Amino acid sequence: MTLNPAIIVLVTGAWLISAVAVATAALGARIRHHWDLTSSRRRQLTLERQTYLISSVLAYLLVFQLFSLFLFVFTADRLHSLFIGAMCAAGSLNVNAYGYPALQLKLVSFLLCGVWLIVNHVDQKAPDYPLLHFKYRWLMVVAGLLLIDTYLTTQYFRHMRADVITSCCGSLFSEETVSVAGVMASLPPLPMMVLFYAAMALNLRTGIHFLVTGRAIRWFAGTSVVALTVALMAIVAFISVYIYQLPTHHCPFDILQAEYGYVGYPLYVSLLCGGICGAGAGVLDRFRGVASLRDQLPAVQKKLCLTGMIAYSVFIIISGYPIVFSDFRLVGL
Repeated sequence: MTLNPAIIVLVTGAWLISAVAVATAALGARIRHHWDLTSSRRRQLTLERQTYLISSVLAYLLVFQLFSLFLFVFTADRLHSLFIGAMCAAGSLNVNAYGYPALQLKLVSFLLCGVWLIVNHVDQKAPDYPLLHFKYRWLMVVAGLLLIDTYLTTQYFRHMRADVITSCCGSLFSEETVSVAGVMASLPPLPMMVLFYAAMALNLRTGIHFLVTGRAIRWFAGTSVVALTVALMAIVAFISVYIYQLPTHHCPFDILQAEYGYVGYPLYVSLLCGGICGAGAGVLDRFRGVASLRDQLPAVQKKLCLTGMIAYSVFIIISGYPIVFSDFRLVGL
């Protein structure tokens, strides 16, 4: 099973990325310690070249890390036919104790890597690298997460056994199941719809306020994170139910299959993109007083804000289409 091409790419890529991330984090700590922009010594010139090299290499590798989240889920979904009881990625991820922790950590690292790429992009816009110390401290956290992610991913694929009887998504995401998934599936549809659309409306409202006035970007960042969290719960609580048009089917993975037009991919991509852009804009706001970024930072934040709003709008349209245009209605709505 480990000879599957997708598994080889995932495991090899994970080890490569984590090894480079740990090495560059260690080098970044050295750069932070010796960094002196006022110095004209050879060591400072070497450090400047090294930080540019690190940023360039990591940018490409972390983009692959973002892609690997979807490749991981896609691979788990394609492997479900090998396990008794599995009908999608939900069952494949449940074949051992490493599947769901690996997915959760990949989701967290996806968001943190995305924000790091934003910070790194802005840092390279200024001649004095004003965000250097911050981004290398952030990189140490990212490197640690990537190392754990690599371990969990490797163990997940290593401990796959075809003779394991796993659970289908119907039992994992059931209202009767005593778990986090069960709690989300049992959330009442109408209150969750109100909460979801209220969170999205508040996020768009704060985004418009920032675009018009240039103020309260941290409010936009906060509502972006809240909207992301609520939307993930809403997918299980009612969005997936409307896509399947089955009142008891809450699986967040079946929407990634061809039977449903792979609608889950644009749904999740738009949601995560909105969360990263919102969080990134908020993180950058702490550096609004940096002289070398004073003219560039507002423009970058506005682009992030606008991109985040568009991404969440796409998510609202995709998730809302079956709710508005299908004849299916949940009980009580």
